Amino acid sequence: MKEIIKINLDNEMDLILAHKRCMKIAEMCGMPSSFQTRFSTAVSEIARCSIAKGKNSLLVLGINVIKATQKEIIAIITDTVDLKNCNPEAFNYASKISGNIEYSYLNNQSTTRISQPVASPGLLSETKIKGFIDYFKYEPPLSPYDEIRKKNIELIALSEKLAESENKYKQLANTIPILICVINERNNVLLTNESLEHYLEVPILAFDKKNLSNFIHPDDIDGILEGWKIAKSKRSEFLGETRIKYGLSYIWHLISIMPNKAEDGTFNSWLVYFVDINAQKMVVETLKDNTELKLIQRELESANLKLVFKNKELEQFAYIASHDLQEPLRKIMIMLSRAGEHLSEDQRKLYYFDRITMAAGRLSNLITDVLNYSRIDNKKQIFEEVDLNQTLSEILGDLSLVIEEKNAIIEIKSLPTVLGLDTQLRQLFYNLVNNALKFNTAVPVVTISASNINEDNNVSSPENYHIISIADNGIGMDSQYSGRIFDMFQRLHERDQYGGNGIGLALCRRIIENHNGVINFTSKPGEGTIFWIYLPKK
Repeated sequence: MKEIIKINLDNEMDLILAHKRCMKIAEMCGMPSSFQTRFSTAVSEIARCSIAKGKNSLLVLGINVIKATQKEIIAIITDTVDLKNCNPEAFNYASKISGNIEYSYLNNQSTTRISQPVASPGLLSETKIKGFIDYFKYEPPLSPYDEIRKKNIELIALSEKLAESENKYKQLANTIPILICVINERNNVLLTNESLEHYLEVPILAFDKKNLSNFIHPDDIDGILEGWKIAKSKRSEFLGETRIKYGLSYIWHLISIMPNKAEDGTFNSWLVYFVDINAQKMVVETLKDNTELKLIQRELESANLKLVFKNKELEQFAYIASHDLQEPLRKIMIMLSRAGEHLSEDQRKLYYFDRITMAAGRLSNLITDVLNYSRIDNKKQIFEEVDLNQTLSEILGDLSLVIEEKNAIIEIKSLPTVLGLDTQLRQLFYNLVNNALKFNTAVPVVTISASNINEDNNVSSPENYHIISIADNGIGMDSQYSGRIFDMFQRLHERDQYGGNGIGLALCRRIIENHNGVINFTSKPGEGTIFWIYLPKK
């Protein structure tokens, strides 16, 4: 079968798209109107069943060339649910309409195949079929939903490329036979590669005399610290030689400390490399007073110069990695900008384009924050004053459709202005409010307030914190889950009961940790949940 187009079947809008595209393919194949309708209706009936009962549903439309004089339109719907068993009436109705329907369910995968012979197969050439593919590839959006859906697909594709690029650079840093760590100007070690972690017996937490004495030869420590001090003050590089402990002996290494520059030329972290030169060093020591082998000694000196050149190349690698990881983000923002160039002001309001643009901007900021956290940090995170009242107001705007749909009651009492990172705090409160709306079988009532009373008794010196509570009347949870509710990918319900991928609360805890705060909760099944957030006042 030659595939023409794929459609994910998630909601009623996808059902409309599926019906229209079935009609269009049938029309392009020269089928009579009655056959167009019968084929499209049969496909829509199964698609409707898949959206209502199925899971991970996908519709594929294509042309099956049996032979030159026999061709047919094919619609294949796959699902992880036994659809026919869920709704046999839908399949009986589709069979009456089409008559060409096949169904199978094997290995937890259902496959529904609906076919319609082409009346004039001789007119359906290879070139024409390729034209069908190009038509749907460049087809203008059928509706604002279709346009947003296409942009989201492009956004997901770029995000996947971004993750793939990041993984490649991580793999490269972890597999090269060089010991690497990243330090800041306060001597804190921000990151180490796997080679250094495996080499050291004790993890290196800071680039100071106490930590260096665990693996650096005592005679070399003062020279390294002096070179590091000069490099910091002059914003320059430091190159030297040192002996690193390995088992009961010491191995010679070339140490290089260089500024970790960002694209704009600024930096606040430093890359430290240790390159094994023990073999070269031993040969140099052996040949130091041997005049007969001076030529070999010069060759070794040349090899050392090449090592210095390799360190320069590593500096370039850091810059290129930063640039390549940021590039997909720029493309996303450019696409959003171009999408709005030809819209009038009324169209922008009609299509909620300003909201989409703002949401995309926040998503871009979030991707940037996640990227900066997962790679070598080139920029210092500066805490600023964040008005939580303004933050919650914008979050409720983002969630307005869900709030209206559930007739939710949201009460926000006066909240403080705190020191923090605006993007991360927005993500924190968005996740918690969204959970309060989602995990609720009644009319949601959510109350967000600030307090000076430590009601959960799990934090010492509560007077040093802004205490904020988010209370709801949702389904609640059992206290037995308190030990793992903030872990990555932890879910307390089946995915078909409540959406999500189990990382929301894990991200909340990470954000709170970044702000040196605390997050707890109190809850009972059927009685709702209260999340307690403690953010330092200073």
